[in-house]
Amino acid sequence: MRIKFFFFILVLFLLALSGVLAYILDGKQSLHLYLLEGLIVFILVYLIVFYNKIVKPMNTIGSGMELLREQDFSSRLSRVGQYEADRIVNIFNRMMEQLKNERLRLREQNHFLDLLIQASPMGVIITTLDGDVSQLNPMAVKMLGVRPEEAMNKQLGQIDSPLAAELAAIPKEMTSVVRLNDANIYKCTHSSFVDRGFKHPFFLIERMTEEVMRAEKRAYEKVIRMIAHEVNNTTAGITSTLDTVEQALSEESGMEDICDVMRVCTDRCFSMSRFITRFADVVKIPEPTLSPVRLNELVSMCKRFMEGMCNDRNISLQLECNPEVGMVRLDVSLFEQVLVNIIKNAVESIESNSDNMQKPGEIIVRTATPVSVEVIDNGPGISKEVEAKLFSPFFSTKPHGQGIGLVFIREVLSRHGCTFSLRTYNDGLTRFRISFP
Repeated sequence: MRIKFFFFILVLFLLALSGVLAYILDGKQSLHLYLLEGLIVFILVYLIVFYNKIVKPMNTIGSGMELLREQDFSSRLSRVGQYEADRIVNIFNRMMEQLKNERLRLREQNHFLDLLIQASPMGVIITTLDGDVSQLNPMAVKMLGVRPEEAMNKQLGQIDSPLAAELAAIPKEMTSVVRLNDANIYKCTHSSFVDRGFKHPFFLIERMTEEVMRAEKRAYEKVIRMIAHEVNNTTAGITSTLDTVEQALSEESGMEDICDVMRVCTDRCFSMSRFITRFADVVKIPEPTLSPVRLNELVSMCKRFMEGMCNDRNISLQLECNPEVGMVRLDVSLFEQVLVNIIKNAVESIESNSDNMQKPGEIIVRTATPVSVEVIDNGPGISKEVEAKLFSPFFSTKPHGQGIGLVFIREVLSRHGCTFSLRTYNDGLTRFRISFP
């Protein structure tokens, strides 16, 4: 633009000079005047040629620079008929073609990566440099258990999700295995990638629940079967011997006390056999036989069954059924055992803390839509340390607990395809939530 401006200034100066000379030498016939006028005309003709050869190609190249600045890689420059300028135009057009192909390749690559992230079975959460969530894929949304709008542009610690709280505690460039209160196990990695010179943090979440559960089950199945086999064989021999000895001693006089001891030992052996049989039953859970069942009726029946136990302990058992909840496909006998175990655990939790409770114990069994069942109690609650171990085999907070009740619940609900969680919320109430697929 400056070259064109200077060019026109020079043309105007020459025209003005020609006019001045013509005015000064008006009426005078001089050879020098004609030579000077001819020189000025020659310079003007040369400037026109100069404009077509140099200034005009420069304007064309300048237009190309504007296209490049606006990233319009689809446009091309036309040749101007000047050799040096055409060389620059050819190089510019090849550069624009390469930039266009590179942009197209990057767009296709980014589109492919976006599709891959969206369809990935692993959860991906990308955060800003300040730690706010900027992007998360559908699997991450499902794992967090929240809606996308509840997580976007928030710190992980501000999201109402147990998994988000665990992720917020993982240091950078570290990997941690997280076990949540819904029996799910995740392998979480906190890393970063470099984009435009900046490190962008992200979290990669891999679900390991099925693999860990299968490994745990294989381990405790083998141990339980071996222990059950040895204990049952041993107790069978002992009880047989004790019965024989008791029968022999009962015929003798003065042996009543010893016979009583023999019967106590026999009862203890049977108790031991029943104890180990309960463990063996956990690994023999049958596959569920699914059939359409009215969920409200099933829950109501379990409530009536557990009313006696609750009344004996002065605990209020209430039922809140949503009439919109209809038929659900489940195994009635297995699911009844699940609900009975959950209510029984709630009763025992309230009973263990009855001396410190300021109001009577209360349990609410509630159905809701989308189809779900929730058992709520106002017991002492569950600490964060205990939450991660709740569904682990043989873990129990009860003094004489065996740690198989929640394992049984986990196995049955998993085979029904249900999602579930056991957690104490900020209102102090403990909720066992079961959601049907």
